[in-house]
Amino acid sequence: MSDTPSTIQNEDGAPKGFGWSDSAELHKCEDGGGLFHRFKTIRRGTMAELIHFVMDLPEEKRQDYAIQKDGDRTFKIGEIRSLYRRSDFPTGQV
Repeated sequence: MSDTPSTIQNEDGAPKGFGWSDSAELHKCEDGGGLFHRFKTIRRGTMAELIHFVMDLPEEKRQDYAIQKDGDRTFKIGEIRSLYRRSDFPTGQV
C-alpha cells in the first residue's frame, strides 16, 4: 500500500502520486438499500486493474460497481472515471 491515503496532499497543495498498485476490492452494489445494501465483493486486485475492469464494462453497468481501496476509502463511478482519465493512469501495466 502507498505511504499515504489518496486523499492526502503534500505541502504545496499538489496531489501526490496515486497508489495505482495498491490492493483493492471490486464490489457490486445492489439497489434498494443504498450503496452498502448487499455490498458484494466481486474480485480483488490493484487499483489500476479494477479501474480498468470497470471501465471495460458497458456504460450502463458501470454505476453498479464501486472500488474499496485497502486502508483508504470507497470510490464510486464518478471518481473511477476521473482516475481512469488521469495522465498518470498506468494503461499499459494492467
